[in-house]
Amino acid sequence: MGTAVGVGYSIHRNPAEAGKEAALKAMEQAGVTKPDFVFVFATVGYNQEVLIRSIREATARAPLSGCSGEGIITQETVAETNFGVTVMVICSDELRFNNARVKEIGQQAAIAGERLGTKIQPFLAADSIACFLFADGLVFDFDPFLATFEKNIRRETPLPVFGGLAADNWASQKTYQYHDDEVFSEGISCVVMSGTGAIAWGINHGCVPVGAKRTITRSEGNIIFEIDEIPALEAMKEYFEEEWQSEWNKTSLNLCLGFKTPEHIRKGYEEYVIRYMVAKNEQDGSVTIQSDVRDGDELWIVRRDKELISGGLQTISSQIKDKTGDSKPKFVLQFECVGRGKVVFREHEKMELTKSLQDDIGADIPWIGFYSYGEIGPISNYNCFHNFTSVVTAVY
Repeated sequence: MGTAVGVGYSIHRNPAEAGKEAALKAMEQAGVTKPDFVFVFATVGYNQEVLIRSIREATARAPLSGCSGEGIITQETVAETNFGVTVMVICSDELRFNNARVKEIGQQAAIAGERLGTKIQPFLAADSIACFLFADGLVFDFDPFLATFEKNIRRETPLPVFGGLAADNWASQKTYQYHDDEVFSEGISCVVMSGTGAIAWGINHGCVPVGAKRTITRSEGNIIFEIDEIPALEAMKEYFEEEWQSEWNKTSLNLCLGFKTPEHIRKGYEEYVIRYMVAKNEQDGSVTIQSDVRDGDELWIVRRDKELISGGLQTISSQIKDKTGDSKPKFVLQFECVGRGKVVFREHEKMELTKSLQDDIGADIPWIGFYSYGEIGPISNYNCFHNFTSVVTAVY
């Protein structure tokens, strides 16, 4: 049989109808009546429980994983809307999919990594290819999670980890993760993919510094309290627009933080790794990001560059095709930062850029993705966290 994959989407406002429509389109495209696994990404305008229930019913209750996003991506559409759902169904005698989840991760990233690593350890085998993670983008802290996760799965070489952080529609109030029948928040949905196959990927951000080097002088975990010995917000105010207190989402989308790429991954990446300021505290002047920092770390204020983003998509395509060679991908998963969509590009520009990437990799390849609050993908065999970045993975 090999591997049969289909993708469907819907922008219907009724959650039951939208879930059913997207799932049945995916089943029809794959030519299957009972898939082995289902990926789902949807936006937050829907009643999430009704949406997932309708998808489960239409896909013969196959195992399911995914999360909410700010928008959805397929070969046919790029929809940043409050009502959009996309479904990928997979039926394969070459690939195996095992899913797991952890809940109530809150500020306990290290404990979450330990719990999830222990849960998926029985699924891991010599032919395990990759792990996909869909975590709550409002509470996730990558570094302590990864340290305990990799320790608990006990592998000699790191298992490649890909994924995106669940998003809502810029509200920064509540995101959703999906695992089989369950819809929950402050958790992680995880998929282990094993079998006969391989994965290729490309990663690019397209940001440039707009100011001089700064230094973190007081921090704790993923919270930056002081930059150059003054409160972090005070240190960055010169770059903010007048209404930054009431429009923090806009401010943190226009400007983000760049850190020098660590030496051990510098050969395979750009000059800076990018971090989104997910929250601010005006009382103590601090900002929170989604990975840990230390006192003495150097940073730059950075912004997105449209030309670099456009050129970076060609870099992503080249990175993938260099790995796949003459092999045609079975399917593609794309994790795209919310800061690279409609907030930067006009609708027709965004569609043209996405379509050019899809055509370059393969216009008829089943393709699913979402706009996220953070992206995960390896560089030089090290699992890394990214912001304002596109991570595109091709399974072949």
